[in-house]
Amino acid sequence: MLDGLRGTMSRVFTPLARLLLRLGVTPDAVTITGTVAAVVVALWAFPTGHLFVGAAVIGALVLTDSLDGIMARESGRSGPWGAFLDSTMDRFADAAIFVGLVLWFAGGGDDKLTMVLALTCLVLGSVVPYARARAEGVGLSAKVGIAERADRLVVVLFTTGFVGLGLPPVVLTVVLGLLALASAITVVQRMATVYKQAKALPGPDPEDT
Repeated sequence: MLDGLRGTMSRVFTPLARLLLRLGVTPDAVTITGTVAAVVVALWAFPTGHLFVGAAVIGALVLTDSLDGIMARESGRSGPWGAFLDSTMDRFADAAIFVGLVLWFAGGGDDKLTMVLALTCLVLGSVVPYARARAEGVGLSAKVGIAERADRLVVVLFTTGFVGLGLPPVVLTVVLGLLALASAITVVQRMATVYKQAKALPGPDPEDT
């Protein structure tokens, strides 16, 4: 859904990327700093009920998520390490967002159903990228699904922010339920895609392994 924004974000952040490189800032430093900031904000703002502030700040950080990649390309440092670091740090940031919501609904929110849904989104949000990474690890592809990372983050942050502004919390409950369902469907889609590719390969049938 958000793939079309990547070209626009690249054009917007390229001047900033070049400035940071001239100042001696490395892509890895931007990756780690952005992740630490997102984790700190998520684990402070959401559990303490500052839903709009947390969503707004993390949303801004998500929009700059491509900055480190632009810097790497501009400096000629693109490579497997940068991709690995970026993906790993993304998992920390994603987990912190949903952990923050779990803590809010377990405490101040006092909503056990939404807490369970947020926890479900946390777990499935880890399985979705793992399925793709594992597929690529065995030489196949699983870049499919209705709930990509950027889509999930935009939806949950947008809704959380508006709940912080007064929208009924039940809206967030519904959205988290739908995100959990979409994530589960995405996992199934990726498994089915990998199965079809494995089935087409010469050698033992995947059902026999």
